[in-house]
Amino acid sequence: MNLDELLEHAQKELSAVTSADQVEAFRIKYLGTKGLLKAAGDQLKILPNDQKRQYGSKLNAVKQTVQNSYDQAKAGLGQRAGATDARIDITEPGRISFDDYHPGSLHIIHQTIDALTELFGRMGFSVAQGPELEDEFHNFEALNVPRQHPARDPLDNFYLQRPSGAAPLMLRSQTSSVQIRVLESQKPPVRIVAPGRVYRPDTVDATHSFMFHQIEGLVVDQHITMVDLKTCIDQFAKAFFGADVETRFRPSFFPFTEPSAEFDVRFHYADGTSKWVELGGCGMVDPNVLQTVHIDPEQYTGFAFGLGIERIAMRKHGIEDIRLLFENDVRFLSQF
Repeated sequence: MNLDELLEHAQKELSAVTSADQVEAFRIKYLGTKGLLKAAGDQLKILPNDQKRQYGSKLNAVKQTVQNSYDQAKAGLGQRAGATDARIDITEPGRISFDDYHPGSLHIIHQTIDALTELFGRMGFSVAQGPELEDEFHNFEALNVPRQHPARDPLDNFYLQRPSGAAPLMLRSQTSSVQIRVLESQKPPVRIVAPGRVYRPDTVDATHSFMFHQIEGLVVDQHITMVDLKTCIDQFAKAFFGADVETRFRPSFFPFTEPSAEFDVRFHYADGTSKWVELGGCGMVDPNVLQTVHIDPEQYTGFAFGLGIERIAMRKHGIEDIRLLFENDVRFLSQF
């Protein structure tokens, strides 16, 4: 191939390139260290002396022309790509019809958690978090649950197998463990809510699951009484469910509160009927719990309460089966 043919082929190929990969392939073929122009330069070694000057001069001109054409093609390709990018505004809506547009949203459980933390935030509560993988001290012992208590039975908890002699670990069975961690690091006054997942090996049915969500509330300060607890629960119920609901306490027992109570909310329906529904447990923090975290129960008192988030969401939205919350059926989830 003579130099005129080489230049003609190079310009023809360069005019057809449309991508950065093709431009790079052209450079390697013609301008690379093993390219066609380098091979053409090697011909100088075998030409007669009287032809070398003319051939060398023409070869330099061809090299310069090909190099300039290559530089222009590369720059032009970059400008076209830049112009295309400049026309794309990622803040614009996608090119899709309204009928095909299905925006996502938070899961109904997370919507409920956000609503609860926002509500209690207006009542002066801050949000606290704790690990889901817990030790027995924080999940049971510090909460005044003795070793022989049936709540600690391996059949009622998810314990983890550990090497011999290692302290037992478990998936927490209640968010009450968070109140211990908070009181270990923060002295009164304390006013927190702690939402999160908890685990118990329950048989799954319409109202039970082996994994569910709770929100724990804790207040510790001077002169806290049951009146403060009752007022807090009543304000929560009316703010969340409506001003027409009623609340009541029923005596109960929890190792970490004394006295303890279950609290119910009475819902009124359009047909004139009403129904009491249990929402959670509560009580005054047991003095033993305060002593465990080195808080003087003679100086400070407190109350705690626990709410089932799934139960609240189901009551709020008329959901009758807890399994619907975890089946990821878009037809169900898109309602919220």
